[in-house]
Amino acid sequence: MLETFVLMELARQLTWSEERVRLYHYWTKDKVEVDAVLEAADGRIVAIEVKASSTIRTEDLAGLRHLASRVGPRLVAGYLLYTGQQTLPF
Repeated sequence: MLETFVLMELARQLTWSEERVRLYHYWTKDKVEVDAVLEAADGRIVAIEVKASSTIRTEDLAGLRHLASRVGPRLVAGYLLYTGQQTLPF
């Protein structure tokens, strides 16, 4: 599964990173999720959603948007990784 591979690679990379961050999976009781949430000691957050698809839809951003509404300006970046060819802003 692509999501598992990405999470395992992130965990490996964090072992040598100069900046210490914690790796989480965001999941609510309503099943809203973000595959990877990186939180720095100062509270800054980077969120990463992974899709094994060559196209993305608006609803693929639901987890990132939900997390952004919960943490506000602490979210400094959100990424959606997918298997398509284009780089798309959102």
